[in-house]
Amino acid sequence: MIAKLTGRLDSSGAGHAVIDVGGVGYLVEASARTLDALGPVGGDVTVHTEMLVGEDFMRLLGFARAEERDWFRLLTSVQGVGAKVALAILSALEIGDLQRALASSDSAMIARANGVGPKLAQRITHELKDKAGALGGIAGSGPSLSATSGPVGDAVAALTGLGFKPAEASAAVAAASEELGAGASLDALVRAALKKAAK
Repeated sequence: MIAKLTGRLDSSGAGHAVIDVGGVGYLVEASARTLDALGPVGGDVTVHTEMLVGEDFMRLLGFARAEERDWFRLLTSVQGVGAKVALAILSALEIGDLQRALASSDSAMIARANGVGPKLAQRITHELKDKAGALGGIAGSGPSLSATSGPVGDAVAALTGLGFKPAEASAAVAAASEELGAGASLDALVRAALKKAAK
């Protein structure tokens, strides 16, 4: 099993890249976000990988972050979600947005991805709502915020300690963080998040 590749970006195209590792070129399928994160051709890259093997195929999928690979595995655990659909979802949505959509059962946001119809989007949100919080990674309006760092992470921990499910806690704290701004104190975040969760 190939878990990670480190080498030189030989080429990239729509939905894939070729990574040269010691003279061997690995064709890696990837989301648009991962391809953007790899940088220019000729540069050194590292991708976390998932290998899919069937009777008549072998495919290697690459992810810029291990977190993205974890979400890919979670998405493909849903019946009807194959590698292509999971990559389309990860291309269309930031991980934080995806987690918030699942936590709030916002299937319309999931349905923005190519190849995801309303019924499949509903199935994804239904099956993954409770599992999503375990992966962490909530986001505000900018880059993803780690659910384990600073006041935001502490606020999520506080809500889960009060009995909220991880996905509910993450969604409430994310909403509170957006409302209060980046400099909000832990106390203010917890108070605002509790109000959001109570609605």
